[in-house]
Amino acid sequence: MNTVEHNKKYAVGMGAGLVATIVMSMMMLVKAKMGLMPELDPIQMLGNMTGGGRSVGWILHFAIGTVLWGLLYAAILGEHIRGAWWRGAVFATGAWMLMMVVVMPMAGAGLFGLAMGIAAPVMTLMMHLVFGVVLGATYGALLKRQDREVTRHVGAH
Repeated sequence: MNTVEHNKKYAVGMGAGLVATIVMSMMMLVKAKMGLMPELDPIQMLGNMTGGGRSVGWILHFAIGTVLWGLLYAAILGEHIRGAWWRGAVFATGAWMLMMVVVMPMAGAGLFGLAMGIAAPVMTLMMHLVFGVVLGATYGALLKRQDREVTRHVGAH
C-alpha cells in the first residue's frame, strides 16, 4: 500500500470515528434527558479528570472517538472491508475494556465503574457496541465508495 492509500485509509478512519462519536453522543444526550443513570456522565468524568469542565470533556470525547479510535481502527483493521461492522464491534469492546480498567478507576468510579452499580458497565458496553458497529459499518461503506470513485475515475481515462 502506497502513502496516498495509507493517508486515505486514515482519513476514512477519522471520518468513520466522527460519525460513530456523533451517534454515541446522541445516545448519551438521550440517556441524560431520560434521567437514566445521571451519575454515569463520561463527559463530566473527562472534564473532572483534566480540570477543564464539561467543555473540555466534550472536546476530549470527540478527539478520542474521532482521532484515537478512528485512526487505531484504520491502522489495526483497515485492510478488512468485509464484516467491517462486526470488526468494529469487537474493536469497540477493546476500547470499552480499556475504559473499564483505566478510565473508570482514574475517575473514582472503581474497576469497571462498579462504584456506580452493575448498570454502569452494562450501559457503557452497549453504547460502545453501537459505537463500534457504526464505526466499522461507516468505515467499510466509505472505503467501498472511495474504491468505486477511483474505479470510475480510472475507467473514464
